[in-house]
Amino acid sequence: MKKMKLSMTVQIMIGMAGGLVLGICLGDKVKDMKLIGDIFLRLIQMSVVVMIMGAVTESVANLDPKELGRFGVKMLFWFLLTTVLAAAAGAALGQFFMPGKGLFLPVSDQIVQTSDKGLYNIILDFLPSNIVQSMANSNMIQVIIFSVLFGASLGSCRVKKGSSQLMGVIKEFNEVILGIVHKVMNLAPLGIGALLAYTAGTTGIKVIMPLIKFLLIFGCGSLLYLGVMIAFVSFYCKTNPLNVGRKLCNMTIVAFTTTSSAVTLPTKMEDSEKKLGVSKKVSGIVNPLGMTLNSNGLSMFLALACITVSQIYGIPLPMPQLVHVIVLSTLACLGTVAVPGGGLVALATVVPALGLPLESIAFLSSIDWFSGMFRTILNVDIDALVAMMIAKDEKELDYGILNGNQ
Repeated sequence: MKKMKLSMTVQIMIGMAGGLVLGICLGDKVKDMKLIGDIFLRLIQMSVVVMIMGAVTESVANLDPKELGRFGVKMLFWFLLTTVLAAAAGAALGQFFMPGKGLFLPVSDQIVQTSDKGLYNIILDFLPSNIVQSMANSNMIQVIIFSVLFGASLGSCRVKKGSSQLMGVIKEFNEVILGIVHKVMNLAPLGIGALLAYTAGTTGIKVIMPLIKFLLIFGCGSLLYLGVMIAFVSFYCKTNPLNVGRKLCNMTIVAFTTTSSAVTLPTKMEDSEKKLGVSKKVSGIVNPLGMTLNSNGLSMFLALACITVSQIYGIPLPMPQLVHVIVLSTLACLGTVAVPGGGLVALATVVPALGLPLESIAFLSSIDWFSGMFRTILNVDIDALVAMMIAKDEKELDYGILNGNQ
């Protein structure tokens, strides 16, 4: 008889439920379990900087200017703009609805250093003066900006020479780092369970309420953002928004149920071409690249998560820090890597970079699968909408298909 193998998502949910039950039933007796959780977080954190650096470098270097053609700049512009808007929407939702209010936890990790810097210094601090120092300090904004520039330069060299040995080295390096992350993620059920057991044991059942509130706010915010984007793109392309929404339904359902942009990619490309009227030329470039470079759902999630964590721990986030939240949530989505529990890896990138307590990752990891449903909807649907706008600009949008009943 063949043994049934549980997916990583199911294992994490079992670990989460077990940790909550242990913490609520045993109380302070489980506080020593925090060590297990902290070891898990350290193991994730140790590879994050080089993983993001390698992934962004490879993604940008693979962009072929000749292949992208005229709409390459437009595509990157729309990817960046929609991701920034999603992050800003997440931050606004957090500030307005305050999902972390009502639960206060003491800070045991590092604290956010609030800043009174002016706009000049805020912008200047985005740029590294010493990339090695930026990596040592886990300054992800500076690391990502360097990686984008490095990748763009490497891509230009590759196009001029026809090939690049360094590209092969970076690709293999990324595979090795990704292998480390895969191995560490096997410990996720135990690590997350231990962290939640500690949190529930020291705070009680009240820890659940902010999670429910966060999930409701994120879900409603995601659907509202998608509705606004559908209305905007429909106006831009001069078509009926209700018709566009109807034609997005199939890929939306697949994205929601699978929580995977990669699994949804074939459906997204087919529906973009056969229902939304996007040419194969545009769809074949925009949709695959969007899966890597355009993650609106993840951007909104990260920004909202950071605001929620700051409220739970009573850490004020003045305007300069809010700017950092939005920028980092945007940049962290570049070169998103497909690993189990990708939301956890993204949180492990952003949370320490903002100086927020690492243990806060345990809270949001417990609802990662549920929030992943809404993240994937935005990640997938916005790609298709961007493809529509670019196809319209390039006169590659078939209005007969778009306005048809299919």
